[in-house]
Amino acid sequence: MRQLDVMHHAPASTLEFPGAPASAPRLRLGKLCIALQAETPAELFARAQSALHDARFLEFRLDALAKPAAALPELKRFLAEHRDVIAIATCRRKAHGGNFVGSLTSELDILTKAAEAGCQIVDLEVESAEEATHPQLARFRVALRAAGSALLVSFHDFSRTRALDQAAARIQAFEPDYVKVVSTARSLADNLAVLRLIEDRSLGADVVGIAMGEEGLVSRVLGPRAGAAFTFASTSDAATAPGQVSARTLLDLYRVEQLDQATRIFGVAGNPIAHSLSPLMHNAAFRRENVNAVLLPLKVRILDDLLALARELPLGGVAVTMPLKQEVLPHLANMDPLTARIGACNTLRTGADGKLYGFNTDVAGVTRPLEKRMRLKGARILVLGAGGAARAAVFGLVDREAEVFVSNRTHENAMALARKAHARSVKQEQLAKLQFDAIVNTTPCGMTGVKPTLPIKENELNARLVFDMVYNPIETPLLKLAHARGLAIIAGFEMFVQQGARQFEIWTGKPAPEAEMQRVVQLALRRHG
Repeated sequence: MRQLDVMHHAPASTLEFPGAPASAPRLRLGKLCIALQAETPAELFARAQSALHDARFLEFRLDALAKPAAALPELKRFLAEHRDVIAIATCRRKAHGGNFVGSLTSELDILTKAAEAGCQIVDLEVESAEEATHPQLARFRVALRAAGSALLVSFHDFSRTRALDQAAARIQAFEPDYVKVVSTARSLADNLAVLRLIEDRSLGADVVGIAMGEEGLVSRVLGPRAGAAFTFASTSDAATAPGQVSARTLLDLYRVEQLDQATRIFGVAGNPIAHSLSPLMHNAAFRRENVNAVLLPLKVRILDDLLALARELPLGGVAVTMPLKQEVLPHLANMDPLTARIGACNTLRTGADGKLYGFNTDVAGVTRPLEKRMRLKGARILVLGAGGAARAAVFGLVDREAEVFVSNRTHENAMALARKAHARSVKQEQLAKLQFDAIVNTTPCGMTGVKPTLPIKENELNARLVFDMVYNPIETPLLKLAHARGLAIIAGFEMFVQQGARQFEIWTGKPAPEAEMQRVVQLALRRHG
């Protein structure tokens, strides 16, 4: 498969209608169309008015209304008042994935009247085009041309991604102005099929290709970069299709209007992944440092799916979460020594040779915040927990020549980790008698919804500084207790930001804008806390 870079083609942004009157409009389309639907006309046009803050390219899903025809006068008024708006009218029948319960004749009539009301594009599903008689379809197209409107013929598969070329061929048999093929992504690799379709077909036609569902986000963001005429978004409160994201998210977070063939693509992979703050943090860093790159959340069910995307898209790098941190190791061309010793990789970088190289920046997430506050060499540090996060902390701190103690509810696990990392294990009942320079909590205790809230008893909190890796909430019960006792504290978001800063450096070769990364992460945590 060829590298999926943008393919420039003459008709992508300007459309002329063959055979139309001399005054037929030339449409200049943005890359983003906001799809609108509502149960009432009043709600529909209120959303349309609000959407104008983000784009002047709107799709009106008339089939969501109980009586679509009743909304046409208001549609005409709205478009007359906003003459810079490009509008698509859609009235998809229920049998083809929409909500309209009327006949084909009624659908064609509503779409014709929508064109006459000022919609410059109408969307007719391919099943309706195939069902219509030749005279019926001819009359419909003549009416559209008379109104100066373009015809978009669409195909939707609400179950999977398959036979996309056949779907496009069915559509192109009607010689529409736009070809729209929409599937449902069941894997990340399904995005590759959609982007390949766009790349192959966009040289000769105005194509829109999207894979619905959470896994299909890649196609929604990168479709225009691959040559699609545009992509779809929702208003902030009303998605019209599974996996559709808001216009503000596409514009601000993923900067879809600025993506081009030189844009490097990165990802954060895991399952679940929708609530990851990595896209927010890294895309803010790319913007601040003027790096032409974007990072996307990648829902990964199996590692092979991620590897296919990384190889064929291609991806410049990936942040990986559990359980992928161990699973990816056999697929690396090489890894840094710490990754090999810890047995976990959280950062992939694609080399110039196309191979994957592994790093562990979780270690930097632990050591960097501590190094800003103390000398690690010789420091007595207690690590609570013996899982993946604890491994990164213990190995990283031992590597900085700290004296590391490991304590875990299951003492055998603490002993095993300490033995492997050349640290010391300590039983929980001994903690009250020991003094430490710092205590690092790597357990989920205190995380929103997790019991118990404290990983250690109050009388065991014998240290000058407490570092809690839990970052939601920002102020955990452990940090509250430490603060009340006058101890220095490090909040978990610092670990998240510092490991991300190291990833940024590995991917770009530039110093990370740590302050900006921390600002957006803190703001997001406070907003949703």
